[in-house]
Amino acid sequence: SINIRAKAQQRDLIDQAAQRLGRSRSDFMLGAACREAEDVLLDQALFTVNAVTFAKFQAMLDQPLPPTDKLRQLLRTKAPWDK
Repeated sequence: SINIRAKAQQRDLIDQAAQRLGRSRSDFMLGAACREAEDVLLDQALFTVNAVTFAKFQAMLDQPLPPTDKLRQLLRTKAPWDK
């Protein structure tokens, strides 16, 4: 069991979002908290590789993607917040 205090405005905002998704307040909050927890943990992950593997990885990052119709379409599409 997890209990938290929230201001009425915060609770109402959470309830509105949960209702839009057809979820309960608890399900909505637990899902949001778990996603945030996963992001925090994944951001803190440390990967170690030897110099040869790192050089191969860096070479792959430095190679441009081959032009495809899907890539061209993606690059022409405006972000939702730019519309």
